[in-house]
Amino acid sequence: MTQIHCHIQCSRLNLKIYLKLFKPLLKSPHHSSIHIMNRVHNFSAGPAILPLEVLQQAQADLVDYQGTGASIMEKSHRGADYTQVHEEATALLTSVLGLGNDFEVLFLQGGASTQFLMAPMNLLSKGQTADYINTGAWSTKAIKEAKAFGEVHEVYSGKDGNFTHIPTQEELALSEHARYVHFTSNNTIFGTQFATEPETNGVPLVCDASSDFLSKPIDIARYGIIYAGAQKNLGPAGVTIVIARKDVLEGISKTDIPTIMDYRTHVQKLFNTPPVFPVYMVKLVLEWIQSKGGISYFERFNLEKASLLYSAIDEDDFYSGTADLASRSLMNVTFRLPSEELEKKFIQEATAAHLDALKGHRSVGGVRASIYNACPMESVQALVAFMADFKAKHG
Repeated sequence: MTQIHCHIQCSRLNLKIYLKLFKPLLKSPHHSSIHIMNRVHNFSAGPAILPLEVLQQAQADLVDYQGTGASIMEKSHRGADYTQVHEEATALLTSVLGLGNDFEVLFLQGGASTQFLMAPMNLLSKGQTADYINTGAWSTKAIKEAKAFGEVHEVYSGKDGNFTHIPTQEELALSEHARYVHFTSNNTIFGTQFATEPETNGVPLVCDASSDFLSKPIDIARYGIIYAGAQKNLGPAGVTIVIARKDVLEGISKTDIPTIMDYRTHVQKLFNTPPVFPVYMVKLVLEWIQSKGGISYFERFNLEKASLLYSAIDEDDFYSGTADLASRSLMNVTFRLPSEELEKKFIQEATAAHLDALKGHRSVGGVRASIYNACPMESVQALVAFMADFKAKHG
């Protein structure tokens, strides 16, 4: 039995207690945390919920950053104030992930979609092979971009099974001489997630970690490149974090990479104006993560939230999860109801009850609750209470 299955079984014992305690939240317009400044329970897949403390700090600093008489958005990216923000964000991320001196931290632009192109442009040449694990829409896009630079070996594809399954190690047909192995650690659309990194026999991992970044510990030494759009677990949209192992960067021999697309350009200096406000927000979120106890705290917290929600889904056959049990995501919980008509009604009534952004991705439909690091437990509890109430009326 996997860890998540164990927690789900345990959570079922407490489900009735949670329902008894939190069902009244749906009827109370004065509950303190639901309606702080009229804020909803936000289950958006991205841009996603940010910690309230972070938003309040940003609000306080917005017009007059730390008594300087100007916003951080109005300051030179080469001035002392932003330089300090940039350096502190870098140091915090290095500390939170335990990067040591072996990695470079870059704050770039263009989202993960640009990294689909930028990673192979730097690492892959004609006549070389890269292994790609295809577990969804985003890895499919990454594969398309990589084919322009070298041979792409698709070592696994979940397309025939509607991407509901994360492959086991035995299902991966890895190449003998791959330059790197690319995988998408979490899939927002299909609600699947790698529980652990693929074993690659020393070949560097290149990972799109956009939707579960800093949600659980990773074996950082196995990664060559990690990239992540910030807008799910780390900040607002507009900045992309790239973590690059120094020896991997030193192994880049290509001379025809456009300057701005070359990782080495950004290691040497601030090549162009960075997204200053998103980087400032990332710094605040990293401080918040550290104050809570770091990644190990969020691993436990996210497992507890997901276990409670999956217990409500698995209670009977009214709700049905879409991902294989062993492949379920702790970040994006996807499920269906008995009919599309009931799903539409569910989403409408949930929205009216201040449970926001539960509609599944347009390509697959259904319901999706994104419960990233900043999603509070009481939001999940309120959703579980609503699900029980809806099932009682329509089941």
